[in-house]
Amino acid sequence: MRCLRIFSMAKNRQLVILLGCAALLLVSLALSLCLGAVWLSPAQLLEGAFCPGTVPGRILWHTRLPRMLATLLAGSALAASGVLIQTVLGNPLAGPNIIGVNAGAGFAVALLSAFTPLTARLTPLAAFLGALAAMLLVYFAAKATGASRVTLVLAGVAVASLLNAGTDAVVTLIPDALPGSSSFRIGGVEGVSMVQLRPAAVYIALGLLAAFALRPAMDVLALGDETAQSLGLRVEPTRFALLLTAALLAGAAVSFAGLIGFVGLIVPHAARALLGGRVKHLLPTATLLGGAFLTLCDVLSRVLFAPYELPVGIVLSFIGCPFFLILLARRKGGHARDRA
Repeated sequence: MRCLRIFSMAKNRQLVILLGCAALLLVSLALSLCLGAVWLSPAQLLEGAFCPGTVPGRILWHTRLPRMLATLLAGSALAASGVLIQTVLGNPLAGPNIIGVNAGAGFAVALLSAFTPLTARLTPLAAFLGALAAMLLVYFAAKATGASRVTLVLAGVAVASLLNAGTDAVVTLIPDALPGSSSFRIGGVEGVSMVQLRPAAVYIALGLLAAFALRPAMDVLALGDETAQSLGLRVEPTRFALLLTAALLAGAAVSFAGLIGFVGLIVPHAARALLGGRVKHLLPTATLLGGAFLTLCDVLSRVLFAPYELPVGIVLSFIGCPFFLILLARRKGGHARDRA
């Protein structure tokens, strides 16, 4: 009876946390629609929803709603991608921007724009392929060298620097190749349109469906390769499927939001602190928190220096860099047991 009571309390706690994350997401979305250079009251939002030709309607349909959906999609996708990457690599220091996944997506988009006109359909595909190539490069390099987990992160940082330099070279040599290149490299969702969001949303939906379908395998994989194999899991195909899914999510987010960083690092840690490490509970919580976190950061970027706006990538860097340094400091001295 006592075991059943403890199990029931744990289930109730998980449900409460999940509902709390969902409520936080709804609040953040409401703030995103209301706050900005022009305040829109709930009554004005309702008016704008049914009368698109009015001033509130134009603000809502052409600015606020696309921007809200962009932060929701990008935040959820990057957070889920971070959970997958940290599980596959067994490394809590890893994240899409830390190991070069976002940089690979950005470089691919820059290359595509240099040789063909950017289209909403091709951009997410190019970003996905670039993200996958960068991820596989870091993963197989670390596997071949048997590097420690911290060394793996350093290798990822080096790859990210190289790919970002490639993006800068493309933009320097062909200045008109990437419209809004400064905003893209910093990361931001101002000016995003529904046309850009539609194809990326399809990629993100497919990626999230795949991630949730792979949750049981991820929990087994987290036990270690030998244990996973003894339980009947095909380790390498599963690992590749997870890397593919993480690249799909991160690439789709980068295709419209630019090189936004640290969401995939911070949010999985926050979800893990709330619920523990089981992917079964971690993934849905991180997905909800990711959308809420990026949306709230975007709201801050609008109101901190109003009427001026900061790109949300700058706000995330101010939050994420100290967070990453704290993680590194906590892992100091753990190199001997921290083998990849």
